[in-house]
This record gives sequence, C-alpha cells and structure tokens, in this order.
Amino acid sequence: MFNFLKKKEAGKDVSFNYESVVVDMHSHVLPGIDDGAQNPEESIFLIKKMMELGIKKIIATPHIMVDFYRNTPETINEALEILKAELKKQEIDIEIEAAAEHYFDETFEKRVEDKRLMTMGDNYALFEYSFISPPPNAFSVIQKMIEWGDYKPILAHPERYTYMDTEAMAVLRSWGCNMQMNTISLTGYYGKDVKKKAEDMVNMQLVDFISSDMHHPRHAQAFKDALAMPLLKKILFDYPLKNIMLK
Repeated sequence: MFNFLKKKEAGKDVSFNYESVVVDMHSHVLPGIDDGAQNPEESIFLIKKMMELGIKKIIATPHIMVDFYRNTPETINEALEILKAELKKQEIDIEIEAAAEHYFDETFEKRVEDKRLMTMGDNYALFEYSFISPPPNAFSVIQKMIEWGDYKPILAHPERYTYMDTEAMAVLRSWGCNMQMNTISLTGYYGKDVKKKAEDMVNMQLVDFISSDMHHPRHAQAFKDALAMPLLKKILFDYPLKNIMLK
C-alpha cells in the first residue's frame, strides 16, 4: 500500500494547470497488473491527483513485456473494468480508457505484423525502448507500422534513453514516429541530463505528446511541481500538442 504523502505538497503556486491538455495518455493507474497502482485504492489516489490538476480523461497504458509483465488485452480490460466499477462506486466522474505501453522486445515486431497492439485514438500505438540500448530492428519495425497504415507510432519518453540525443529523435520523427515526453522530466526528477534533454526537446519542437507516466505518489507530486517549470507553460499554451486529438 502506498505511503501516502503526509507533508504539505511542495511547489510554487501557478495560475494554470493541465486543463488545456485534456488527456493524460500514458499512465500506470490500472490496479495490480504492472509496477504502477497495486490495488483500486492506489488507483483512485493517483486519479484524484490528476483530476485536481485539470486532467479530464485518462488513457491507462500498462506495460506489455514478454519477460516481466505478460499482459494481454484481456488482463488489461479486466483491470479497467475493476477500476471503472470503483470509480462508479465512489461517484468519481472521469473518462478512462486503456491501451498499453509495449516494450520493444523480441516479440514486438510479430505483434506489429499480427496487428495485436493495443491502441488509443486514431490507432496511435505507444511503445518504449530498452534503457540500455536501442533495438537493432527499430527502423524496419517503425517503417512497417507507418507504411502499412495500421499504426501511428509514439515513442515513450525518449528523453530518458541515455543513448538517444535530440538529433536521433529528430530523425525518428522525420520517419513519422511521434515523441511523447514525460512532463516530470522537466523538474529534474530523473536527473539533470534528462532534464536538459527534455528542455531541448521543447525548444526544438520535438514533442508531440506529454503525459505523467504516473506510477505512484512521488510521480503525482512531480506532476504538480512541473507546473512551476517555465517551459511547461510554453508547452501548454504555445505548442502544437496532439493530446487533444485523443479526447
């Protein structure tokens, strides 16, 4: 069970929130199926924090990883129904859907070919790389996703991959791959190097989607703290984000 935050929340007061984003499209709030919320109580805690900051719709994206989180559409949808029932019971009014954060492992290409990815909106498919090294078949698989017309790929949190710089992101984006930045990267939550890379992404207009990547209360606090970051205001009000397309 979460060690809920007892101290007063940190962060500067700001005059705006995430209302203009509308949709948080990358989170781990479904109960008990990955490294995010472990039960409905924890799910509700995170969701309430997101709602307090202006989020109107949540797309939960549990991990699908062949060697660790062997989720399927069935297990994900079962968890979604459990969460929806708890939201209804507590009379919490928010729209919630489920897709997945697909790990680019040895099964990913086959999932693409067999059209077995869980998508959001107009067939957007969220996937992540290893944090150690990029997959050798990345170009060919992303090319299949785009050229076959089945998927619109979104690479999750590219600023967190130590081997990936903004030039590599720009190349991927030129192929047609969308970039999703974790909002809390701007706070320094993942370290100063990730923070700098996230700032560069914003300044170079390499960000297509932003999201919380919410797992636990520390992320909830950082999601709030991010509102005090100067570049976040730029993203929210002077940037062609695509989150709104998922509402």
